[in-house]
Amino acid sequence: MEDCREVVIGYTTHRFPADIKYFLVTFVDLLGVLRSKLVPTSAIKQMLEKGAGFAGYAVHFDMTTADADLMAFPDMSTLIQLPWKKEVAWVASDLYINGKLFKQAPRQVLKDQVAKVAKAPKACDGGYYMKTGVECEFFLLSRNSSSGSKPEAADAFEIAPKPCYRQGALMRSFDVISKLLEYMESLGWEPYQADHEDGQSQFEINWKYDDCLRTADKHVFFKFMVKSVAEQHGFQATFMPKPFRHQTGNGCHTHISVWDHNNSTHDETCSTNLFHDPEKELGMSKLSYHFLGGLLGNAKVLCGIYNPTVNSFKRIDGQTTLSGSSWAPNIISYAGNNRTHLVR
Repeated sequence: MEDCREVVIGYTTHRFPADIKYFLVTFVDLLGVLRSKLVPTSAIKQMLEKGAGFAGYAVHFDMTTADADLMAFPDMSTLIQLPWKKEVAWVASDLYINGKLFKQAPRQVLKDQVAKVAKAPKACDGGYYMKTGVECEFFLLSRNSSSGSKPEAADAFEIAPKPCYRQGALMRSFDVISKLLEYMESLGWEPYQADHEDGQSQFEINWKYDDCLRTADKHVFFKFMVKSVAEQHGFQATFMPKPFRHQTGNGCHTHISVWDHNNSTHDETCSTNLFHDPEKELGMSKLSYHFLGGLLGNAKVLCGIYNPTVNSFKRIDGQTTLSGSSWAPNIISYAGNNRTHLVR
């Protein structure tokens, strides 16, 4: 790495661009809220050794004011230099309490499941691993609402009942959407499309799938980036499920697959998608049907994770939208390419 600085912790050397002056040491709480501390570069070694302290009761965790501080240890492999503020780097963190991993932390929950998948029965020497891709939907809102505190769509010109994929609506928000695509390309995320969705000033941007933990970290950063870029252009962005009663709500389609490394080197170029079987109906393997059965069998319980707020259920079982569809399945079912089902 050219023009880099180094921090040595034990036998590990962490390198980062020399123009970074600050680090956002970050974690996500149980409600998906991003929590951070801004740490100057001169203190990052201390954070790597001892962690950054947070009062767990002050955020959305099942804790009291009597509990010890949470200590956030930066995972430097997740470092992202902010494309719009190069002197700042974002890093995801792992949480500890009293010297032990904090099991409530969403990132740790995922890491624990990743470890279980890697040790699954019949896994090869390299183990199973999961890849995921996400399709995040969001609204752009006007910051100068004519109706007081009630939010309004940013694009006042878009009044069509079916605005999905409308070229004019997409291009009126070109400055925001193109800037996001530019930043994502600079980060190596390989974005491949952006479109106007079914609600007024509603958008979706897609990028290449990845290892499930990397996708989760990117997903968290993506929401931060979208909101930041929107603010720079005089708007607000929201990912809330149902900001408008009469509009289609925001979803986040998730693509999931399980892969086998085929060797012990974890070389992803030698991996195989274990959910795919071209000889079977729908191209799905026996393992994929077992996975599907687990999803369907636990769908009601999983609503506590996938739909954690009252607003979530307003999207799923709300009134008819202007376009005529909520685009949100409300029954437990699966099919091929049929958008009314929970799993496709």
